[in-house]
Amino acid sequence: MKRKRLLALFVGGVFIAAVMSLHRMLEQGAEPQQEAPAGQGDQDLSRLAQKIDRLERLLSDNNRLVATLRDSLLHPKGDNRGGANVSSAHSPADPLPGCRLADETKGGADEVQLLDVYDRLPFDNPPGGVWKQGFDIRYQGDEWDETPLEVILVPHSHNDPGWLKTFDNYYHDQTKHILNNMLTKLSEDSRRKMIWAEISYFSKWWEELDQKKRDTVKRLLAGGQLEMVTGGWVMADEANSHYYALLDQLIEGHQWIQTHLGLKPSSGWAIDPFGHSPSMAYLLKGAGLSNMVIQRVHYAVKKEFARQQTLEFKWRQSWDSSPLTDITCHMMPFYSYDVPHTCGPDPAVCCQFDFHRLPGGRVFCPWRVPPQPITEQNVQERALLLLDQYRRKSRLFRSPVLFVPLGDDFRFVESSEWDAQFRNYQRLFDFFQTHPELHVSARFGTLSDYFQALQKVLPVSSLPTVRGDFFTYADRDDHYWSGYFTSRPFYKRLDRTLEATLRATEILYSLTLAAMRSHGDGRLATGFPAQDHFLLLTAGRRSLALFQHHDAVTGTARDPVVMDYGNRYQQGTLLESIQKLRKVLQSSAHWLLLLDKSQYHHDQSKPFLLTDDVMSAQDALPQKTKITLSEEPRILIVYNPTEQIRSSVVSVVIDSPDAQVIDAETGRPMAAQISAVWAEPSRASTDSFQLDFLSELPPLSLVVYHVTRSSSGSAPRARYTFHRRGNPPTIHSEHFQMFRPQGPEANAPLSLSNKHVQIWSSPETGLMQKLRLRAGSEHHVQVHFLWYGTRTGANRDKSGAYLFLPGEEGAQVYRLTDSSPPLPPQVYRLTDSLPLPPQVYRLTDSLPSPLRCTEPPLVRVSRGPLYSDITSCLRHVTHTVRLYHLEGHAGRSLEISNMVDIRSQVNRELVMRIVTDVASGNRFHSDLNSFQMQQRRTLSKLPLQANFYPMTSAAFLQDAETRITVLSAQSQGVASLRPGLGQGVTDNKRTSSLYHLLLEERRGGQEVGGASVEHLSLLAHLTSLSLSHPPITMVAPVDVQVPKLRPFLPLRSSLPCDLHLLNLRTLEDPQVDLAAVFAPLRFSALRRSGLTMLRHDDEPQSARQQQTRIISLRPMDISAFRVEIQ
Repeated sequence: MKRKRLLALFVGGVFIAAVMSLHRMLEQGAEPQQEAPAGQGDQDLSRLAQKIDRLERLLSDNNRLVATLRDSLLHPKGDNRGGANVSSAHSPADPLPGCRLADETKGGADEVQLLDVYDRLPFDNPPGGVWKQGFDIRYQGDEWDETPLEVILVPHSHNDPGWLKTFDNYYHDQTKHILNNMLTKLSEDSRRKMIWAEISYFSKWWEELDQKKRDTVKRLLAGGQLEMVTGGWVMADEANSHYYALLDQLIEGHQWIQTHLGLKPSSGWAIDPFGHSPSMAYLLKGAGLSNMVIQRVHYAVKKEFARQQTLEFKWRQSWDSSPLTDITCHMMPFYSYDVPHTCGPDPAVCCQFDFHRLPGGRVFCPWRVPPQPITEQNVQERALLLLDQYRRKSRLFRSPVLFVPLGDDFRFVESSEWDAQFRNYQRLFDFFQTHPELHVSARFGTLSDYFQALQKVLPVSSLPTVRGDFFTYADRDDHYWSGYFTSRPFYKRLDRTLEATLRATEILYSLTLAAMRSHGDGRLATGFPAQDHFLLLTAGRRSLALFQHHDAVTGTARDPVVMDYGNRYQQGTLLESIQKLRKVLQSSAHWLLLLDKSQYHHDQSKPFLLTDDVMSAQDALPQKTKITLSEEPRILIVYNPTEQIRSSVVSVVIDSPDAQVIDAETGRPMAAQISAVWAEPSRASTDSFQLDFLSELPPLSLVVYHVTRSSSGSAPRARYTFHRRGNPPTIHSEHFQMFRPQGPEANAPLSLSNKHVQIWSSPETGLMQKLRLRAGSEHHVQVHFLWYGTRTGANRDKSGAYLFLPGEEGAQVYRLTDSSPPLPPQVYRLTDSLPLPPQVYRLTDSLPSPLRCTEPPLVRVSRGPLYSDITSCLRHVTHTVRLYHLEGHAGRSLEISNMVDIRSQVNRELVMRIVTDVASGNRFHSDLNSFQMQQRRTLSKLPLQANFYPMTSAAFLQDAETRITVLSAQSQGVASLRPGLGQGVTDNKRTSSLYHLLLEERRGGQEVGGASVEHLSLLAHLTSLSLSHPPITMVAPVDVQVPKLRPFLPLRSSLPCDLHLLNLRTLEDPQVDLAAVFAPLRFSALRRSGLTMLRHDDEPQSARQQQTRIISLRPMDISAFRVEIQ
């Protein structure tokens, strides 16, 4: 979309509702109302009632206007062809009615656009001397005569919540000893300091402390000796994580800190995520942080920033023309965050000042020059050697204040290390202090100490501005860390399933508590386990939060650790968390649906509702539960977790080939179709059948349906056609029509179509070849599968969980048959070994030797009234393209699903490539954390693996007339090595992946800071939301007596189509009234707060607004408010 805005609403201090507003904001002219003085009685109440009535009218008018706009976009008429593309369908001279456009902006003279940096850099990596990836740093010696060098040494320990060991093993073996020693050693000397980041560990340790030790922790925090940095549950990955999960783990950590420690973080600390996203910077700024530190940035970019003295900068969002989203960022200049790479450019020297490596210990310096204990005899020589490194490093920055970390992974475990580090460094610092002619002072400090000292000598306004992201990361040579974008895709998919389940449960639980208090005169329903459910919610939050760790969702932890994420006792497995959240969801739905609330009875052993699928193990795909039908209606409940009315096809498995679905409230039959459940590619089950029906779901609703066994032919059945060259399949089915075309019909292209889209696929492979909008032009859009091998040879690094190091042969075509047809002439060749050419090529014989299947693929085509699809049954992947026969956005996209099984393969990665004739040049866009789109440029000067980027949920190619968008239900890597998109798939588990593909017409665009700023279209955004938050189906057990139910409809109408309800989150106390929060919204007062809802960030009481509307939303903003509900 052209603009995106986010609004977070923290209701009554107990609930959080976050709403994302996309595209543009409708103008609303009323000004904020001032707080009325006390004591005006009935007159004020009357005045307030008038304002509420006016709000209701404004909301109604606003919804009607935006609904009209949405309908005009989703159902175009006349010349508005090819679907809605809000991001580019209107030029600034032709604004949409009732909307305003953000001003187009250009960057200033002191602005750095990372896309331009990549274009400019040669990436030649010449030897840099002692700083291998840099250059020789020199100084005169008099640079600090007027302003002495001020060194702040920041002790830290980086504690991964799972990597080589499990979370619990790390905690018991190392982390708790670090924290226990911290209490003792910091208390011994007030000059000693330390920072801590991972709240998941800190909270576990806190539970074991007695009150005296807890008081000591608070004293150290209050005295500035200990600082909590970032304050997230984990140090999150920034490539694969959705912004919902990033924010949720930040909220979980910040809420814990506020509750138990009574403070808030001010600085971010991200030294180990494998690349950095501006989305995370935005969230940190919105949560009240002012500064941050990052480390893992491409070594060539670090070198360039060091030369230009831009290692400290204001990180600005790509869409923003103002400094409101800026956050001060410090980029570490050298290879790593360990001691040898942080004191200065020469690791051989810096290692000598890591006193944990003193002779006789278990850790040593690989440069074979060990540290020396600091004594009176050697202190001068040692101090001058260290000062030389400090001075050289300081020449890379614009200020005389120097930040030097002191730490590494799991440091300060033993008390002896504390003593060695602090005592020896203090002797060096004391020497500096007694020799003013050196013009240097040094001390232990925290991040806050450093940034406060920096800003005294270098105002933030003087720092350069940087736009863009820091992907794809390389630490040396051609070692690009793009492998983790797709490592363990099974768990990446499970992560998003947990995320969607958590959000859906949070919203329904919060609405249930509000409805209970409204229904029960402020009391919760008798027997409703609100506190138990809140504990399950908290466990689910923490399970999702823990998995955002940069060695968890990335897939880079060892196998036993990954299994542990699935079998944790305290914080729960991913699977266990999903199951527990479903219990909360089912119990909440149970109460909301009852017509007679007094009939509510909670029995954990016999739940009133069950979800319609089960996962037998944490590494198994979900399986649909077969529903037994009879003449008596079975109750189906469908929950719509989105804020938009939607028409969705709901699928359940039943035991009868004939069934009927009716809306329980209206008695209206629902459109349905019966499809086969395939036991094998050409053998249909004889006792299980798939019932698909069209469900019309109001926003955030629970809708009741009755399903019964019916007479033969009551629901249309899908019809099937099978294709396979040379070896016709044997088809087994007794309930469905099956066809095997003969003669010329067998060679005709396969075609599917609805009112909006038509596709053509190969009859030999079933893979898509062409796509046409019914009201637009036809395009080549082809699907191919390719293999990537890895490097061979002794002593050569190979692809792994972190790195993608493909073999020299490049991509190999997954050849389906020996007679696969060539590509059309107007398509670029598929080899990856050449730079992107400006002209068009035909497929030639120079392709690497293809991999062939042992027999031609089986192609199965199904046609029905609700959807039709084409399934290609290949050896390693079952690929399906489905087209829904629906109105709205659901009918305008293609659903693509892949069931991948490459467990038999070693050192190979499977890639789906979508090849198009869209003239995108070397540019495409991929999303960052599902929050914003980032332009990418495929550069021939970089190796193949460097041109892969993270794709959390979306990517698109476009030219002046056409955009092709791929939307994903899971994160992966994406590249555009030729005119097309490729997504990698690799795992040792059978894995399902799901996509939607959109073809849209477009025109226009906007530039900010010298780079094109593009957004998903409104159509793509709504499609992505539906993909990420599918309807949830629940069924009443067959042996349960069902009382009278009625649908739950919390909203009178959809929220405006450019608003997304991010969450409605119960914060602490479930005993709260949220009556009529949505139907209609009645806010008696509101105060702006920070994204993580810390009271430190609240506006003062005088800023409370006696009004019932929220105003002044900026494009792309996430804003948070405490709201009092009337």
